[in-house]
Amino acid sequence: MKIRKELWFGLTFMVLVIIGAASLLLGVEKITNGHLGLLMLSLVVMAIMLGFPTAFTLMGMGMIFTWLAYDRDSTKTLDLMVQAAFKTMSNDVLIAIPLFVFMGYLVERANLIEKLFKSLHLAMARIPGSLAVATLVTCAIFATATGIVGAVVTLMGLLALPAMLRAGYSVPLAAGAITAGGCLGILIPPSVLLIVYGATAGVSVVQLYAGAFFPGLMLTGLYILYVILIAKLKPQWAPALSAADRIVTLPPLTQQLTTSTATHALMRLLSALKGKRNASVPLGHIARQLVVVVLPGLLFLLVLGTSYRAVTTVDAEAVYDIQQIGASSSSESAAADSDSLQEPPAEGGLQEPPSGDVQEPPGSAAAAVEPAAASVAEPPVAAPEAAGPTTRDAPTWWWVCFAILGALVALFYLFLSFARLEIFKMLLTSFFPLMILIIAVLGSIVMGLATPTEAAAMGALGGFLLAAAYKRLTMSVIKESVFLTAKTSAMVCWLFVGSAIFSAAFALLGGQELVETWVLSMNLSKTQFLIMSQAIIFILGWPLEWTEIIVIFMPIFIPLLDNFGVDPLFFGLLVALNLQTAFLSPPVAMAAFYLKGVAPKHVTLNQIFSGMLPFMGIQILAIVLLYQFPAIGMWLPQLLYK
Repeated sequence: MKIRKELWFGLTFMVLVIIGAASLLLGVEKITNGHLGLLMLSLVVMAIMLGFPTAFTLMGMGMIFTWLAYDRDSTKTLDLMVQAAFKTMSNDVLIAIPLFVFMGYLVERANLIEKLFKSLHLAMARIPGSLAVATLVTCAIFATATGIVGAVVTLMGLLALPAMLRAGYSVPLAAGAITAGGCLGILIPPSVLLIVYGATAGVSVVQLYAGAFFPGLMLTGLYILYVILIAKLKPQWAPALSAADRIVTLPPLTQQLTTSTATHALMRLLSALKGKRNASVPLGHIARQLVVVVLPGLLFLLVLGTSYRAVTTVDAEAVYDIQQIGASSSSESAAADSDSLQEPPAEGGLQEPPSGDVQEPPGSAAAAVEPAAASVAEPPVAAPEAAGPTTRDAPTWWWVCFAILGALVALFYLFLSFARLEIFKMLLTSFFPLMILIIAVLGSIVMGLATPTEAAAMGALGGFLLAAAYKRLTMSVIKESVFLTAKTSAMVCWLFVGSAIFSAAFALLGGQELVETWVLSMNLSKTQFLIMSQAIIFILGWPLEWTEIIVIFMPIFIPLLDNFGVDPLFFGLLVALNLQTAFLSPPVAMAAFYLKGVAPKHVTLNQIFSGMLPFMGIQILAIVLLYQFPAIGMWLPQLLYK
């Protein structure tokens, strides 16, 4: 019987795990509970590689070894299992997972990806490797909106791969662009990976989203830069689009206004408002085209006015005249001293009162009604000073940003032909709805307007409305989306329950303490520890998926971070970048198998794997850049929350 190469790799890895565990146990004088914890970890990895369900493997191994740690006390073992499961069920952060997944499935079924890819590859027709660049941008946007790697890779494999192969693209380059672009959904917010890491490590999901934004853009930019360089250096691998592929068909009414797609749209539409030669074109059609044309300019002016007012207006701080308790002015003190009770004169000593009628001393009635009115006064009312808002000059960065934005708007109107107007209209119906949904969800989280769970609910409603707007919201779509959401959410939540039981058993056995003692005995620096940990995660990404790495190994790494002064937020960003490789590294490169399932027969797995290797190198480069320049990930969270 002939065994495939990937099976040989998996079996070899399992043998290495067994040899390592055996040598560890045989090399110690006395086997302690900590060594049993490491044995449990090794058995879990082997069982997962053999194909056993991850969640139930974690629960089963955790319960067996907990039973051993409790000296075969079944009651304590079951109590620990119930407490771990209840702790997971009461974690309200996990509520965001089914909502984000539901949003992703609804957006996927709105069928926006075909319009988005077509409009982007026409808009980028003059860029080298335009089809591959459009594929990466489409994957980044769609992966951000859905977060479902398998769905994005499969859809782009059906849509973009045939288009790139027809255009003469290299099979490895086309496959690498699709698989690498599809995996961006686990890094760019709103990412389920970041929610799982945040819940596992006890890190704020909001700060993780803010921190992962720029690393995600950086990785996407590095992918695009690589494709453009390859298209420049090896033009035969990524040929330019032919003239036939760049043709944009104008609507019939617009064709009556012009015979050439290169005609300037704004001037021609303005001239069409008058004259009898355009009598066959309804005025409403011309007005609608003009509204689309002036939309970028109106949006620019709106943003210009609102942002200028925001950066130049300084609200006056209300100053309250509040006296400290017990403090009083000198005049009030003098008056209080003069009116207060004084020591009677000492001369004569005590004397008999006069025999006449005893009369009330003058002023005593008032004193009885209002005792100590002069000495105890009502504190002054705190009245804010009536000062209006002031203005200041706009900062330099504002002028620079709007100079660049104004130049782009001017270039848009300068080169606005009818062909570009049609492309812009295609973007309005595909690109901008998704961007509005993404900005609304992420903006509300990052700016503190909503919690991740509330933003996820808003995103699910947005996906519902998008599917309805594109007439894809049928009962079958809703049923399928709900079923897939329940399936995915159940998998993630069972993983959390299994991880909680496994982590509790590992800590109970002393495995965490043993690992910590071993790592600290190596006297590693912070840099060496980060290199070692990321190298371990990188290697684990070959046989394991990201969910297994997060729920099994993060509880082991997180307690070590304080010893080396590593921020768990920064470590999470490094891990999120690193786990991109979990989808691209053989033999469990799920993105490759997703693509192979929909690719033409002549596209082999070896070609797909060879195309993914350069993008894996880019991911390692991104990790190095993030480590060398931590502000890429830490600047935005520190700006917003610290």
